[in-house]
Amino acid sequence: MDVTVPPHDLQNSDCQKISQVLARVGEKWSILIIMFLDGGPRRFTELKRAINGISQRMLTLCLRGLERDGLVKRTVRAVMPPHVEYELTPLGRSLTEPVTALGLWASRHITDIDAARAAFDERAAVHEDELADR
Repeated sequence: MDVTVPPHDLQNSDCQKISQVLARVGEKWSILIIMFLDGGPRRFTELKRAINGISQRMLTLCLRGLERDGLVKRTVRAVMPPHVEYELTPLGRSLTEPVTALGLWASRHITDIDAARAAFDERAAVHEDELADR
């Protein structure tokens, strides 16, 4: 396996900035939002309905963060009543391939991950029982 070593001349501030971007992109809600917006512009309510389990507040916060990072564009439509649409920017669109690949990987391996978690939890419970018996 060929592993590329990151350059040693990365400044601490560069690492912090990269970490912030990866944290934003790696948020579970951000990934889902990007995947849904890949299909085209969506209204807030469409996103809320499509993303099971996300609260209105969390959706608002994630969309603001993605907009701040230049990944999502917010457009207010001057209709009665006014409504807001969100769509990916070109920068956001460039992220859809890796994000979709990550989402597909998770979907394909969720059974394996669930099995590994169950096995781990079982081993941990046995270990806790052994400690309690001492």
